[in-house]
Amino acid sequence: MFQPRYLDHNATTPLAPAVLAGMLPWLESLCGNASSRHEYGRRARQAIDEARQRVAAAVNAHPTEVVFTSGGSESNNLFLKGAAASLKPGLLAVSAVEHPCVLKPAAQLVRQGWELRQIAVDAAGRVDLTDYADVLAGKPKLISVMGANNETGVLQDVAALATAARASGAWFHSDAVQVLGKLPLDFRALNAAGVHALTLSAHKANGPKGAAALVLDKRVELQPLIAGGGHERGLRSGTENVPAIVGFGIAAELAAQRVAELPMRLKMLQGRLEKGLQALGATVFAVDAPRLPNTSYFAFADIDGETLVGKLDREGFAVASGAACSSANPEPSHVLRAMGVAPEIARGAVRVSLGADNTEVDIDQLINALQVTVGRLQGLTALAV
Repeated sequence: MFQPRYLDHNATTPLAPAVLAGMLPWLESLCGNASSRHEYGRRARQAIDEARQRVAAAVNAHPTEVVFTSGGSESNNLFLKGAAASLKPGLLAVSAVEHPCVLKPAAQLVRQGWELRQIAVDAAGRVDLTDYADVLAGKPKLISVMGANNETGVLQDVAALATAARASGAWFHSDAVQVLGKLPLDFRALNAAGVHALTLSAHKANGPKGAAALVLDKRVELQPLIAGGGHERGLRSGTENVPAIVGFGIAAELAAQRVAELPMRLKMLQGRLEKGLQALGATVFAVDAPRLPNTSYFAFADIDGETLVGKLDREGFAVASGAACSSANPEPSHVLRAMGVAPEIARGAVRVSLGADNTEVDIDQLINALQVTVGRLQGLTALAV
């Protein structure tokens, strides 16, 4: 079967062999419901407890602070809607470059009487501190700023932003799904700075789809999105997905182990890629901002991003034209628009996001393929003028 080189790790990651091995017994012979009182149920409960401990240890949290959910989208919705339901409506502030699973529930809360303010970013994609100070002057009750952007890879100084928000009394949340396994995460330190909740997702860190977590300061009162049997401290009812949760625990442990060396290797590959891209005339977005070491977001003049992604796929390279969750949307990236990128450039955006298995050979062959493919597309564009 034809298998392009996989260069889309911000969308999802391959399942680690150790994760699969840990999950298999729970997909085969171990069938217990963790709420059952017999041996099968007790074993399932023990497996969930062990996974919770692993996820907590990976981000320096306490196991009781880990609430398992079905995905990053659910975790983000749980925090925003759950916290909003426990408070009187007021000001809700989210950065303008958040994932749609933050922006859309935030917009829904407007219909419940909340005032929504999108925090501006600068041309590099970082939170505009002047605008942020203006937002804080309005005394927001809820703030959500992502740790790393899924498109550009831009890192926000979440700890500093949370510290600045303390005087407002806001609950501060950060979507950290793109950080786990790529950079160190320390919930205890972030919590001390003023961060009250983090979102994590297994499939962004070589774990299975269908398992995620909201790491939550227990002082924060949330109303559950899903009511029922009172699972997950009453915050997320529903029979637990034991195989996926077990896999998440193993994946989180592996992710914490590899952040000591993986970022340096990814940074080297990123530099090699971007040197090649710039030599071909590409615009690399947010190149002056601190970024994830695996993410490069770029465009070539007069070349449509979707077209380039399709051509590269046929050449044997799996890349993305933006966020996978919104790839059906033909509009230019809202992240690039917030950064002030012209629409005609934003429509050409392509993202390469590297993983642990990628090599210098992958980078060099991608650059060679881009040189040929971009040359052909630019030639066609010239003929059409």
